[in-house]
Amino acid sequence: MTEHVIFDPLVPAALLALAALLVVVFLGVALWRGLNGWWLRGLAAAVLLGALANPSLQTEDRAPLSDIVLLVVDESASQGLSDRTAQNTAAIENLTRQIAARRDTELRIVSLGDGDGDQGTLLMTAVSGALAEEPRARIAGIILLSDGQLHDLDRAPDLPAPLHLLLTGHATDWDRRLSITNAPAFAILGEAVTLTLRIDDQGAAPVRQDALADLEISIDGEAAQSYRVPIGQDLELPVTLPHGGMNVIQFSVPAAEGELTDRNNAAVVQINGVRDRLRVLLVSGEPHPGERTWRNLLKSDSSVDLVHFTILRPPEKQDGVPVSELSLIAFPTRELFIDKIDEFDLIIFDRYKRRGILPTLYLENVRDYVTRGGAVLVAAGPDFASADSLYRSPLGDVLPASPTSRVIDQGFTPLVTDLGQRHPVTAGLEDFAPEVEGGTGPGWGRWFRQIDMQATAGATVMSGIDDKPLLVLDRVGEGRIALLASDHAWLWNRGFEGGGPQLELLRRLAHWMMKEPELEEEALWAEATGQSMTIIRRSLAEGPRSVDVTLPDGSTVTVPLEEVSPGRYQTVFQGPDIGLYRLKQDDLEAVVALGPAAPREFEETIATGDKLAQTVGATRGGIMALEDGVPDLREVRAGRPAAGRGWIGITPRDAYVTADVTLTSLVPAWLFLLLAALLTVGAWLREGRR
Repeated sequence: MTEHVIFDPLVPAALLALAALLVVVFLGVALWRGLNGWWLRGLAAAVLLGALANPSLQTEDRAPLSDIVLLVVDESASQGLSDRTAQNTAAIENLTRQIAARRDTELRIVSLGDGDGDQGTLLMTAVSGALAEEPRARIAGIILLSDGQLHDLDRAPDLPAPLHLLLTGHATDWDRRLSITNAPAFAILGEAVTLTLRIDDQGAAPVRQDALADLEISIDGEAAQSYRVPIGQDLELPVTLPHGGMNVIQFSVPAAEGELTDRNNAAVVQINGVRDRLRVLLVSGEPHPGERTWRNLLKSDSSVDLVHFTILRPPEKQDGVPVSELSLIAFPTRELFIDKIDEFDLIIFDRYKRRGILPTLYLENVRDYVTRGGAVLVAAGPDFASADSLYRSPLGDVLPASPTSRVIDQGFTPLVTDLGQRHPVTAGLEDFAPEVEGGTGPGWGRWFRQIDMQATAGATVMSGIDDKPLLVLDRVGEGRIALLASDHAWLWNRGFEGGGPQLELLRRLAHWMMKEPELEEEALWAEATGQSMTIIRRSLAEGPRSVDVTLPDGSTVTVPLEEVSPGRYQTVFQGPDIGLYRLKQDDLEAVVALGPAAPREFEETIATGDKLAQTVGATRGGIMALEDGVPDLREVRAGRPAAGRGWIGITPRDAYVTADVTLTSLVPAWLFLLLAALLTVGAWLREGRR
């Protein structure tokens, strides 16, 4: 029970102050005039002012509250290294026992793990959350059990009591870490890109004479190559990507004897390989309306370097004009078709026929160019069905269809075959078709000429009149070839009857022939988002599909795939761990990295109090190593040092809750009135007797 005097004025405080000022003025006037009863009048006024102030005795019935000590336990992944878990357990038991032995003191234990999405250790966030759930007036101390490696120091709250850090780990701990300091997201194929990486020994690393480590490099899960590199230096590594699309490069360092963990001994870099420019050789035969369309389509793309070989004056033309007077220049055919043919990514023959301009040797070289990995597109015209057809040249050895010598001149709408619905070059091509007038559905314009052919190899992805092959694709040796049995594709570009997706078809053809991964018929890849991946399998064959997923720990699970569209199977797989995953289905393999190969929690594993030194020092707390023993708890006054050798302090808060409050007037109102009257009468009598 607690008692103290309070004042509860019967009038506003400002009015009471004004009355007191007037009393002082009147007393001054009385003293100046020499009234010998002025002091009695002053006492009477003071009694009246005291009555207006209404003094009361407040009696409180208080119930004391216990102090609270917060114990925040770091149970993140790095706390599982060495014997840190055992240190945590022993410290919790010791502190629990000490606090239980203290009078009116409670212990609140808060545990935290790894932050979501590889955020690391959110120690200060846990402290803020714990403080929000307890009355700040009862917090006597905050104790952290951690290795001191946190990733949210900027979120440190205003602390109402001393903060202490009890460090796990040992002074002899050391660890080796591999980190990538510079890695681009994209790189141009054929050009070296520089990666910067670094190997560091942290903590009490043993002294070595050579200061070298083995660095292993693996691309797309292939066999790793090993190199001896220095420790503690930035290493600039030039890398040339082997293929387009996503390239997964894994760097790793073998675990060294005595280091804390090998979880930070690996790093994964994913670089998307892109082509700088597409080098195209367009070989045109007899001029026709579609020739300009091919040229315009290719020139409209700034990433295309076009060389156009066209015949403006055939050899059989005899008009008597001296060659010296012709404005035409000799085309460097030997340089293009012999010396520099391998520099082209794509060669297009547009209505070209044998006319003696390109010798058989040149066409043989084009055939060999395909088998070595080149790409050729043949847009056939009526000449393809004649005796001068390209099919009857050395190039015919690699063409996937043979002409029947028949040219069909009638209108037809190109259609995507059932196989074409599954092939990435033509799959979904209808989505690029214009709306048919009247709103009856999508469609595209007709063509009016088709070369009758019989497919002998490859895949027929588009058909024309009577389901005859219109577009045939084939792989020859290391290269690819496409044969289009019509020279009327330009009608789509001109918008005839609504036109059609000629540009999209040409783009897909070019990318397929250049072996771009996104247009492979048989492909397996995965797209990572956080801790989940979308596994995609594309195939021309029908039937159910499943993929074997090898997890970072070496275990394998079989995941079934669902056909979401013709030839496309996929599923979403939730990865249980951060790291490198390997996918395998039939003879196809792929790798994908979920999160960083070395999580943020393992970037720095050596216990240290440096990061929290300023925050702890601001509360006059202490940082101590658990390997020296659990410190004793002592009581210290607020503002005093709260840590010493072998002990840490908590500040008693003396918090309480008020159960009842009683107010009693110190002087009855009638007594105030009686005293004021007596003093006033006394002053009047004294002045009257004078």
